[in-house]
Amino acid sequence: MSVRIYRVTGRMRIGMQWQKFSLELPATKPSEAVEAAYSELGSRHKLKRSMIRIEDVKEISKDEIKRTEILQLLSMESLIKW
Repeated sequence: MSVRIYRVTGRMRIGMQWQKFSLELPATKPSEAVEAAYSELGSRHKLKRSMIRIEDVKEISKDEIKRTEILQLLSMESLIKW
């Protein structure tokens, strides 16, 4: 399985307002990208899943990537996980 880059967009509830978000995440399939989005937003903002609304999950090409760390990850020859 090859790793693809997905853009997950939606809204998250911060206080009494819903704010838009857009995340670029490496994943092997769209459902994995959704789980990573829930995990990242929940960890970063202390949100429960009910406070996160995923509106779109789209695979993006290398040209559409905005986050430099994702581009660096793609340019690596190999990845060693400890």
